[in-house]
Amino acid sequence: MNDEKFTVQAAVDGKLQLSDLRMDPATLAHQADVAEAGGNPQLAENFRRAAELTSIDDEEVMNLYEALRPHRSSAEQLEALRVSLEARGALRCAELVSQAAAVYARRGLLR
Repeated sequence: MNDEKFTVQAAVDGKLQLSDLRMDPATLAHQADVAEAGGNPQLAENFRRAAELTSIDDEEVMNLYEALRPHRSSAEQLEALRVSLEARGALRCAELVSQAAAVYARRGLLR
């Protein structure tokens, strides 16, 4: 699909697919650099994690978000998710899951 097809009307008409809107990891990495240079390291880290997720199937990404909601996953499930992400090279995302698991355990938010 060429750039002229990326319109609000095309989206309303259902002519765009998720794959049409997917960000390139290099673009996300560049946005991370811009955010970091602008003094926003948290946003930069979010962009870097997003770049890692571009290689993961959309349904799996949605499952990841669901798993990270409070009371949705056990410690064992989050550890399995962390290992899976790490095995795919999504090291930043794996670290986020590890941090979430620790916080959820401390605050009683595990399933």
